[in-house]
Amino acid sequence: MTRRFTTSFLLFATLPWVAVAVAPPDEPADKVPAPPKLERKNFTQKIESFKTITDANTKTTTRYDLKGQFEMIYVPGGEVTVGSPESEPGRDANEGPAYKAKVGNFWMQKLEVTWNDWDIFWYDENFLKADHKDAKKMGPEFVTRPTNTFLDETYDHGRDGHPALSMTHHAAMMYCEWLRKKTGRLYRLPTEAEWEYAARGGKGDTAYSFGNDAKDLKEYAWFKENSVDEDFPDKPKGCTHKVGTRKANPFGIHDLYGNVWEWTLDQYEENTYANRAKNKLNLGPVNIPTADKWSHIVRGGSWADKAEKLRSASRRVSEESWQKHDPQEPRSIWWLTKMDVIGFRVVLAEEEQPDLATLKPRVVKKSG
Repeated sequence: MTRRFTTSFLLFATLPWVAVAVAPPDEPADKVPAPPKLERKNFTQKIESFKTITDANTKTTTRYDLKGQFEMIYVPGGEVTVGSPESEPGRDANEGPAYKAKVGNFWMQKLEVTWNDWDIFWYDENFLKADHKDAKKMGPEFVTRPTNTFLDETYDHGRDGHPALSMTHHAAMMYCEWLRKKTGRLYRLPTEAEWEYAARGGKGDTAYSFGNDAKDLKEYAWFKENSVDEDFPDKPKGCTHKVGTRKANPFGIHDLYGNVWEWTLDQYEENTYANRAKNKLNLGPVNIPTADKWSHIVRGGSWADKAEKLRSASRRVSEESWQKHDPQEPRSIWWLTKMDVIGFRVVLAEEEQPDLATLKPRVVKKSG
């Protein structure tokens, strides 16, 4: 597949021929100095990598420097009711019983991870590609880059400024691990409690951060009712839109509702809510992901969903059927073929829990 370098956030500088040595995944990428302690305010994270392309005719190799940045929004911690009351319209049984949780201070990515962001990871030649012969000898804890997609990765959605989509939970976890190596900061996926706290704007227990009536949702989200875009005639039922083009929530975060469902860190366990509801207050709750490929939780709804799926408490659990269109055997641990409704964003805790500070991707490629 031919890759398209057409992103507005990536800056490409053509340099004279450079001989590039691809380092092992943990060297020298691990040797990133610890960044200074962050102030309790928004900040911009810069990221960069490089790619080389060799001309088949002239045998000349050109290096392309890829540079980008994303904004992190400071979210002061607090208490949140996770889940929904039985009376909430559109409620699913897995949203209850509701429980109280306390989350610490953290930063959340202002926008969903875009293709612009993802490409800096995908093409980073400081790290081996997952299907490289040397990468195959390494365990899942080593950072590798995604394989190519079986089909066009955008599925006819927009690319520049649009959310990256169809990646597995493992792929999102590996992106976070890559960010850790690049920045020295403990980036990860948000826990369910953090995600819901952010989505609710740190207040209230209404269906949406702006209240219970979905009539204003068009101002905050791209979803089934408004996602059709005449500029994308191949998507007559709707499509993703550029991130940050709907109103921000009370914290200043965009697209928590709609555009794409967002991966959370948590492994799904059926009795989690019931067990936590027995406690008066749950501190930093999370079901740490295992080596299992499935049963992780996405939040927020997508461009293809009705308003009821975009509620703050709405959840969806990953399952094998999400890869039913993958023709490979074993199926990919990187991509969800045709699941063009799944994306993610990252968070950074002010004081990280020890078991999350050392968390690494653990999924390995196998049948199923």
